[in-house]
Amino acid sequence: MLTQLRDIVEQVSKVDNVHHALEILVQQTCSAMNTECCTIYLANEDKQRLELMATQGLTFRGDTIHIDFEEGLVGLVKRTAEPINLAEAARHPDYKYFPQLGENVYHSFLGTPIIYRKKVLGVLVIQQKKSRQFSETEESFLVTLAAQIAVLIAHAKSQGHRFFSEPQPSVIHGIPASSGVAIGSLWWDDTQPELSDVYPASTLDVDREQELLLLAIEKALTDFKRMRKKFDLELNKDALAIFDLFTHLLNDPMLRNDLKAQIQSGDKADWALRQVVENYANRFAQMSDVYMRERAQDVRELGQRLLFFLHNSEQTTLTLEQPIILIVRELTASILASIPKEKLLAVVSLEGAANSHAAILSRAMGIPAVMGVNSNPDLLNGKMGIVDGYSGEIFVEPNEELLSEYQSLVTEETELSKMVEQALASEACTQDGKRVQILLNAGLSADTSISVNQGVDGVGLYRTEISFLLQQQFPSEEEQVHQYRAVLDAYQDKRVVMRTLDIGGDKALPYLPIEEDNPFLGWRGIRFTLDHPDIFLMQLRAMLRASKGYDNLSILLPMVSSVQELDDAIVLINQAYQEVLKEHKDIVYPEIGVMIEVPSMLYLLSFIADKVDFVSVGTNDLTQYLLAVDRNNSQVANIYESLHPSVLAAMKHIYEVCAANHLPVCICGELAGDPIGALLLVGLGYDTLSMNTSNVARVKYLLRHSDSKELKTLADNALMQHYGKSIYDQMYQYFEDKGLAGFIRAGKS
Repeated sequence: MLTQLRDIVEQVSKVDNVHHALEILVQQTCSAMNTECCTIYLANEDKQRLELMATQGLTFRGDTIHIDFEEGLVGLVKRTAEPINLAEAARHPDYKYFPQLGENVYHSFLGTPIIYRKKVLGVLVIQQKKSRQFSETEESFLVTLAAQIAVLIAHAKSQGHRFFSEPQPSVIHGIPASSGVAIGSLWWDDTQPELSDVYPASTLDVDREQELLLLAIEKALTDFKRMRKKFDLELNKDALAIFDLFTHLLNDPMLRNDLKAQIQSGDKADWALRQVVENYANRFAQMSDVYMRERAQDVRELGQRLLFFLHNSEQTTLTLEQPIILIVRELTASILASIPKEKLLAVVSLEGAANSHAAILSRAMGIPAVMGVNSNPDLLNGKMGIVDGYSGEIFVEPNEELLSEYQSLVTEETELSKMVEQALASEACTQDGKRVQILLNAGLSADTSISVNQGVDGVGLYRTEISFLLQQQFPSEEEQVHQYRAVLDAYQDKRVVMRTLDIGGDKALPYLPIEEDNPFLGWRGIRFTLDHPDIFLMQLRAMLRASKGYDNLSILLPMVSSVQELDDAIVLINQAYQEVLKEHKDIVYPEIGVMIEVPSMLYLLSFIADKVDFVSVGTNDLTQYLLAVDRNNSQVANIYESLHPSVLAAMKHIYEVCAANHLPVCICGELAGDPIGALLLVGLGYDTLSMNTSNVARVKYLLRHSDSKELKTLADNALMQHYGKSIYDQMYQYFEDKGLAGFIRAGKS
């Protein structure tokens, strides 16, 4: 029956109209299963009933047929979310005869729920006149088919399709990227060129295409300089890192050479551009590390700008009469720069992620943004909308009550922004005097020019692998020295923790492919570098040489899972130090730290305490390994809970062991930059948090309006909870009581 199932799915997938697709599906199912009746009901949650959407075999009077959730066998399938297989349906206690459906001719009944991500969307039913039990094979076939229907229905809903006749308030969900609330008209911008629309094309005039490419690069460089100046005048230095990065990439000989080589092979300039950009972007997009993965968007944005200037002579500025909520395919810094700030209420991006540079820029500009929205923009264009940058919700054509509620929130948000900005330059210190070190997570040399850096106590995590990933070969020792020295120089009076090369498995180098069945449990981090002491020693020497005269370097070892790995790494660090010392007598031996991200290290902390100077907790991977959840897998991402009781218990254990051994400890995962997570961690005893740029100001503000004793009580209570939601609810109540709910307003855990 597998072939029949494949045929049904293939036929249905070719039909654009979802109602027509469902009609084809019931017809084909009757044929494939040799049965006389097949019916699809969809759940109308607002009216608590199942409505008939398509049928083959039922004859009914009237335009619509519905069955309440509490009625009959179809309602029972909806309520239990389990298949029901009956040889004589009328004998079941939940059976109800619906005369308008003409069901009295059918005796056999097999119904299965249509489920998408735990939610029952409807019920799929087959019936036969003959009294018989459907076989296990038939039941399995129908369950599999229902899973396929679920995807079809969910996709149709995400595209704005309404299955029920009455109009319903529309709520669209995305990823909150920049906090805040905006109310206004939704405007879909489909004028930007798309690399995905560029198709294979060759040229006979290679020289002309090379010239067009160089001209586009020069125009893009000029445009980035213009935008850099624009933001420098209007805001602060936050934007400089983004445009400096673009300028750096455009001037990079490797990128230029790859583009030229692609054109030299006979490709037109735009087709060559698409191939090279996608190749670069894909290296990042497949990585599990959030920061690394989101660099793919920076590369794609660069490609978009080059494509624009391949097709246009100059950049134009949009002319808008009224402020708008902008909808774009993918938000870019260039798009933000093209619209006057006073005309931009909020941004909704169909693609993109919360920590992309464009998202960071929107936060710097104070513009609410929601990313990764799965919806049909043509259906949104011109409608009134509310964008909630806290929850990631977009309300289309809201009612008066909702509109009034959010108008009040807009007023509150304005006041909140002013308060947060005042906290940036101040120390992170609780009301009762507990000082908390706030460090920065970084990974690009451009990160050093962000103005918020003046408000941090140093760099808690510098990801060195980015310079390796951007090249076609291992960077030389000299290249690495230059890269690291720029970072150490930017923080001359502050500590910089550089993580050694963290690649392998999910972060394979383009020039050293690694293929594994399970990259998260494979050859990555310290395992890779210990297997390549030549690469490891080169990087260690580069770090040590770069630190000359600054003495602010600390070295962090990733993915350590045993004491032996640590011992082996220290041997190589000592070797590198002795080699550098022969040429540079005044090099200071750096502090050595270990990342706690593999659960085994929870029980080895006391064994390594006398071998290292500090530890850093990578909460992202540690949570992933503790819960056995790949948070990048959409099928299980909802199980990934940063406030899971086991995660908090692990954080408590790590702190207590480190405190007992007088071992400094820092949290450098996303939990440290989350408003709830930061306060809970301080309550657990932590006094060093490292986070992304965008989180610094709000965490400092929250700490300055909290009492460490109260936070300890909250943390103690949280450790007693059985569920992550209970922990979230407790913390939400605390924020409410303190008048700080705006920081997490609708961010349900």
